[in-house]
Amino acid sequence: MTDTAYSQVVETARSYYDSADADAFYSTIWGGEDIHIGVYESERDTIPAASRRTVERLAEQLSPLNPSSRVLDMGSGYGGTARYLASTFGCRVVGLNLSAIENERARQLNDRQNLAAQIDIVEGSFESVDAEDDSFDSVCSQDAFLHSGERERVVTEAARVLKPGGTFAFTDIMQADDCPTGVLDPILARIHLSSLGSPAFYRSAAITHGLVEVGFTDLTHQLVAHYDRVLSETQSREEELLTTISGDYLQHMKQGLARWVEGGEKGYLVWGIFTFSKPGNMETST
Repeated sequence: MTDTAYSQVVETARSYYDSADADAFYSTIWGGEDIHIGVYESERDTIPAASRRTVERLAEQLSPLNPSSRVLDMGSGYGGTARYLASTFGCRVVGLNLSAIENERARQLNDRQNLAAQIDIVEGSFESVDAEDDSFDSVCSQDAFLHSGERERVVTEAARVLKPGGTFAFTDIMQADDCPTGVLDPILARIHLSSLGSPAFYRSAAITHGLVEVGFTDLTHQLVAHYDRVLSETQSREEELLTTISGDYLQHMKQGLARWVEGGEKGYLVWGIFTFSKPGNMETST
């Protein structure tokens, strides 16, 4: 299960996440397990704790998992979701991710937690998954699809590899369906994209590829809370971060974080958990 052909947008994301600055920032601020938006229940929640809560919430949406289940995590980052699923349910997980640096960290963490036998970390693009049709009981992803320039291909691939009766659950940073033209340009320029997906887009793509919407939990307020927390943490720990991260990177990051917060506060952005199912009877994994 390998894929070395990347679209231009995915290649840009790959180069970014493979940079020493990005790895040092995300492994420090997020704690080295998860790289996605957190769900905060109080102001005392740490970023790692809130990020892990998102994993737990996402896992609740997946098809019932057991040791015979196979799960595909599309854009698996440091492998935190894969480890949670494997350790909690005993299932097998394939973590498909574009960054060699992140993948190496994920494998090391899998080894330390004695989960390497259950988790296969694979370098590749979720725009073209090297897996057979109907081969996973569940497919999940967290805040990764925005980095694709071919998001409909991503939905196509998720639907293709998902078994009938299986669940596709994911979070993604989206533009609101009624987002005014041009207002997100500063954010998009920072991440080298021309657009973000929207709830309407994902609903349409899912229907086109035979998926049925189970539900959408709108958690946009958590996007604002998360990026505001990351910005505050970055500012308060800047002296420490500058020992391993360039000043230019941190300045660029702080500007970007402030724009995410602004976009969420103004209603231009949407974030939450989408859940879709693939009609049919789930076959027992072997």
